[in-house]
Amino acid sequence: MTDKARPGERIAKVLARAGLCSRRDAERWIAEGRVSVNGEVLTTPAFNVSPDDKVVVDGKPLPAAEKRRLWRYHKPAGLITTHRDEKDRPTVFGALPKDLPRVISVGRLDFNSEGLLLLTNDGALARMLEHPSRGWTRRYRVRVHGRVDPTALAGLAKGITVEGVSYGPIMASLDKAQDKANAWLTMALKEGKNREVRRVLEHLGLKVTRLIRLTYGPFQLGSLERGAVDEIPGKVIKEQVGAGDK
Repeated sequence: MTDKARPGERIAKVLARAGLCSRRDAERWIAEGRVSVNGEVLTTPAFNVSPDDKVVVDGKPLPAAEKRRLWRYHKPAGLITTHRDEKDRPTVFGALPKDLPRVISVGRLDFNSEGLLLLTNDGALARMLEHPSRGWTRRYRVRVHGRVDPTALAGLAKGITVEGVSYGPIMASLDKAQDKANAWLTMALKEGKNREVRRVLEHLGLKVTRLIRLTYGPFQLGSLERGAVDEIPGKVIKEQVGAGDK
């Protein structure tokens, strides 16, 4: 069943806005035959739907689109940012308060990282906020083991290539003069590629022993307690995302 010329919106975007999943997950669900429109199983995400179409996912009608919402979450170390883990490790979503609606994360923090993680009930909003074109800066405090070379840190501002992967400019500084084997750094970057901070610092001969995300664009961890969740007001979302991004 394919017809991307139909009026309406792409099916993956509609599923994401309903809060069921991200657009990427929606495409996977369609490939698995879990989505039907007007009684016919979809075989491709290249399909538009209108409000009059009957969309069914896993045998259940598509819920009405909820108002988009966004939360700050102080992720502790020792949680993986996924709904299910093949290694049966504890997950972010399993640790969230039970009264929170189904949410997805804006980007990820790896298992041993902690700090600010944004959560939303709107897959389209998640994709929008994590897209590189937004150009938002992520700021981290990083504890490392090893002798820090300030000149090498400063050189990260020009970008660096590690094992064939190119990383954009990273602003990095030593928080204070190092007098022991451990040191704290402050780092700011915009790309946020998979394990970027850890891989770049390992390339400089430094082992990351703690990594805390402090900011994601205009949103800050602030004094939010570890494991706590705090909803961001709709007015703030509109101001930061933009009136035209809905």
